[in-house]
Amino acid sequence: MYFSLIIPIFNRPDEIDELLQSLTKQTYTAKYEIVIIEDGSSIPCKFIIEKYSSLNISYYFKSNSGPGDSRNYGMKMAKGDYFIILDSDCIIPATYLQTIEEELTVNYVDCFGGPDAALDSFSNVQKAINFTMTSFLTTGGIRGGSEKLDKFQPRSFNMGLSKKAFEASNGFGNIHPGEDPDLSIRLWKMDFKTKLISNAFVYHKRRIDWNKFYIQVNKFGLARPILNSWYPEYAKITFWFPTLFLLGFLLSIFCLLFNFPYFLYCYIFYFFMLFTASLLQNNSLTIASYSVIAAVIQFYGYGKGFLQSYFKVHILKQQPEIAFPKLFFKR
Repeated sequence: MYFSLIIPIFNRPDEIDELLQSLTKQTYTAKYEIVIIEDGSSIPCKFIIEKYSSLNISYYFKSNSGPGDSRNYGMKMAKGDYFIILDSDCIIPATYLQTIEEELTVNYVDCFGGPDAALDSFSNVQKAINFTMTSFLTTGGIRGGSEKLDKFQPRSFNMGLSKKAFEASNGFGNIHPGEDPDLSIRLWKMDFKTKLISNAFVYHKRRIDWNKFYIQVNKFGLARPILNSWYPEYAKITFWFPTLFLLGFLLSIFCLLFNFPYFLYCYIFYFFMLFTASLLQNNSLTIASYSVIAAVIQFYGYGKGFLQSYFKVHILKQQPEIAFPKLFFKR
């Protein structure tokens, strides 16, 4: 296999610097290429790329059309027969490519996903966000390496896709976020297999402050009912959990007014478990406290977005592109 690493970027030259620096430390000895797609940035990263002459890098600048279309552009321009798609805010462990090659050699699949982790150098907020996005107590551990799903939906911050699967599917759609589960489902419908390679992890910075994290998870919530409307056979009751969590919390506050605090006690106990799990994992009271804040933002942002989108798309029967135009890029 000849790997092509596909990396779209938008106004983040500092991130690509760290990512490329980590790629210089790969233990993988076979040849591979790096394809960087500048998605209409006003702060281009070409001056950063010139520092890494030891890496086989192809650089393309195009007008802004979103990350999904930029990944498609990169895969069309790439020379490899297997594409590895990364976000620009990732740092890559030294054994990453070697791990992928070994796994695909033994158990080949046309599409895989890997989990994410946090580096010691990440801020406490980043570590707390990473915990809530990967913990079994919040997401069921799906992003953290759990293999308890019959079909794994790879996320595009750490995803592999064969050239054959890309050409058959035409790659990512124009919704964002949500373009990665959309692609996974379309691949399943064409009988391509997906799986999780649990030890092919990357260090994913995610959002660096609470407001950006809220915007991110809120968009996740908005996108999911749209995907459910496109692929109802793949809708799950678990997608409702953040919304039910949010509505249940509001109900517990209402019941408190009538001197019935027991529902609220359940929420207090849950957040205590979350705090304790984060404390044991991160060995930090600060990160454990921040983890509770991150979970509240996660449930509120996603739950609110999901409910809003469900009402417009499933109840009012509005077209998603009209109801939420900011979720769709024009090609």
